[in-house]
Amino acid sequence: MGLLEPDRYFSSLASIHIQQDLIQRGLTCVLLDIDNTLRSRATHDVPRSQRVWLARARDAGVRFCLLSNNWHGDVHRFADSLDLPIVAKACKPLPFAYGVALKRMGASKEETVAVGDQLMTDVAGAHLVGLEAWLVLPLSEVDIRRTLLLRNLERLLLGARQPEGVPVSLEGSPVAMEGACVPGEREVR
Repeated sequence: MGLLEPDRYFSSLASIHIQQDLIQRGLTCVLLDIDNTLRSRATHDVPRSQRVWLARARDAGVRFCLLSNNWHGDVHRFADSLDLPIVAKACKPLPFAYGVALKRMGASKEETVAVGDQLMTDVAGAHLVGLEAWLVLPLSEVDIRRTLLLRNLERLLLGARQPEGVPVSLEGSPVAMEGACVPGEREVR
């Protein structure tokens, strides 16, 4: 697997099947990016489908640590509101913060997957430390300038690759991905 090639590519966090994709594969720890992975950078809200998925994963025994390049106090308040540990100012893709997050969770690389919305930071960083890396579509196209510039390169690198999955409701039926940016149907603000 190449440094910038995600091991899996999902339409959203909520489209990752907790039992099949995580538990049955022995992945019980998730390093989770915040902006445009868990919450929309446009609204700073966590879509309901993401909240439900996070609660269900925790109930199934999955442990999380937020891993963010963000340095504002907001990310710490956000982590506290979800009762999750966080490693902020991560400087992804540099490997140091990944090691800190693994240690904080008491997790091994073999039981951990990193999930994020960017190839250049989330995927590259995870691969640099030997972790499986899953990419999700960003929840919004609103982002910081340098990330918006890198999105064009990401589209080229992903080529025709399409994301897996559609999030499912508690009843098992597909749900709308609130704010998810589907290729070709991007939300622009």
